[in-house]
Amino acid sequence: MVNQAPRRPSRTRAGLVLGAVLALAAHPAAAAYLIAPGDTLSIEAVAVPELKAKSVVNGDGEVTVPLVGQVPVAGLSLAEARAKIQSLLPSKEIRRRTDDGREFPLILSASEINVAILEYRPVYLNGDVAKPGEQPYRPGMTVRQTVALAGGFDILRFKMDNPFLQLSDLRDAYNTAWIDYAKEQQRLSRLRAELDGKGELDRKAVIETPVAPSVAKELSEGERAILTTRNEDIAKEKRYLTEAAAKENERASVLSEQERREKEGVQSDTDDLKRYQELFDRGNVPMPRLVEARRTVLLSATRALQTMAVLASVEREKGDLGRKLQRVDDTRRLEVLREIQDSTAKLAAIRSRLQAVSEKLRYTGMVKSQLVRGFDSQPQISIFRRSGGKTARIPADHDTELQPGDVVEVALQAEEPPEVPTR
Repeated sequence: MVNQAPRRPSRTRAGLVLGAVLALAAHPAAAAYLIAPGDTLSIEAVAVPELKAKSVVNGDGEVTVPLVGQVPVAGLSLAEARAKIQSLLPSKEIRRRTDDGREFPLILSASEINVAILEYRPVYLNGDVAKPGEQPYRPGMTVRQTVALAGGFDILRFKMDNPFLQLSDLRDAYNTAWIDYAKEQQRLSRLRAELDGKGELDRKAVIETPVAPSVAKELSEGERAILTTRNEDIAKEKRYLTEAAAKENERASVLSEQERREKEGVQSDTDDLKRYQELFDRGNVPMPRLVEARRTVLLSATRALQTMAVLASVEREKGDLGRKLQRVDDTRRLEVLREIQDSTAKLAAIRSRLQAVSEKLRYTGMVKSQLVRGFDSQPQISIFRRSGGKTARIPADHDTELQPGDVVEVALQAEEPPEVPTR
């Protein structure tokens, strides 16, 4: 950057404008700068004060020039824009009136028309600074100057408690959340193994966590023991129901055989009763013998009915045991599915809690780091510059020169906590 010797202020407005133009043109960045929407141009003719105008380049890249109208200047250098306006204004007729009311034409020359950039588009500062927002641009402005105008690097602009004490509490909450996450995903792995009828946990489905290996191993062994116990309980219940059904089946077989024999006995007693009835009708059998035969038929029929009733009860019990045996797996599957649903919801809630604590931990750690190291830490600085319809991201440092319209993002560096899982 070339240092200019101080100029003696001129008493004329034209001299001031001309001095500003020369100062801007002397700067290397100004010579290469192309006018863009948002810049403010000053247009002035020394001999015609009413032509003086201040015009902002609109979204279409045009400025309003007195007597001419809209003139496109976006994408032109200041010299090119000045030459363009100087070529348009002298072609317009300007009439001046004397004190006695007479009019006369006034002819402007190109050298009498001055065009200068009064205001550049502002730059914008975002991130870890005291006062983020818009900053007026000045030729040669650097990132360091912009940050200084914004009050310097600062992450303490948000009010919070003592970061040293809060960091300890957050680390405790963070570690506890990870333990809860590890425990819940081990439980979910056990439930899925139980649903699939497996005897071991699926280690591949378990996401690695920053939990101590001894704690993770203990959680895994605990869930494996639960899986083994529950599988054994289900096997015992099914075995008991199977054995009970087998016993009832044996009873049913015995009762069926007994029922068959008793029906045969009833038929035999009935045949005897018919024979005795015939003999009684012929007077060959006394009445007591006929009565005894009737009683025997009645007793046989009663025993047969009782056996049929017991057999029906045994058959019902067999059916109930069969349905219970079938419902063991169905009931277990429904219970496991509900537990999987609850476990999945808990994992999602723990992930959300981990994300929140992680963000708080990251911010509090940055605050602590800033308090311990002061403001000499090296932040990450990026400049977003739009050119040719595209926006480019440019890595920068404190001494990088800015251009009008740049967006500067500042991020203080901090130790990143482990990444929160997404599933």
